[in-house]
Amino acid sequence: MPRRIVERLTALLERRRPHERAGFALYAAAVAAARAPALFGPGFAVPDTLDGRFDLVGLHAALLIRRLRTDPDPRGPALAQAVFDAMFSDMDQTLREMGVGDLAVGKRVRRMWEAFHGRARAYEAALAAGDTAALAAALARNVWRGAAPGTGADGRPAAPAWRLAAYARAADAALARQPLAALAAGEAVFPPALLPAEGEPSDAAPA
Repeated sequence: MPRRIVERLTALLERRRPHERAGFALYAAAVAAARAPALFGPGFAVPDTLDGRFDLVGLHAALLIRRLRTDPDPRGPALAQAVFDAMFSDMDQTLREMGVGDLAVGKRVRRMWEAFHGRARAYEAALAAGDTAALAAALARNVWRGAAPGTGADGRPAAPAWRLAAYARAADAALARQPLAALAAGEAVFPPALLPAEGEPSDAAPA
């Protein structure tokens, strides 16, 4: 194919999907943060299972999408969509690599989309309201499926859910401080998942 035609087609694709590359890079940053060993260790105690890993990736992606979607720059919502597209492209590919048949992939991805959408809405509402208790309850319900150690015997969020909620709020604040120019370049920095030192006050604690 003549070089000029290739260049023209490449330019056309870049205009149609100008944020695709940044979307995949941002999603990769969310996945890397979601895989932090501390989140699966004592303190946070997220289940190291397919469901647990999906929920952590979903949490970090939701935080990133919230940051981008609410930016006044018109690139923000477009980047948010690119992150979403990258996430479910990855989910589709992962299912196929696991041997899920073509006919079942679509249904599985649809269920995952519905699960992510419901979780993201709950996290968004709690973060927008500054309600750590509501965020901890949503995380306990989703990440631990309402079971220990995310939920106590009384059905209320237990310490790991409160700690994860505090971490999510810190990540939300950290992302808010990052300029859109860096995010548009595919650069996103999540804070380390650190537990509060013994005796250190926290903005969330089980009653």
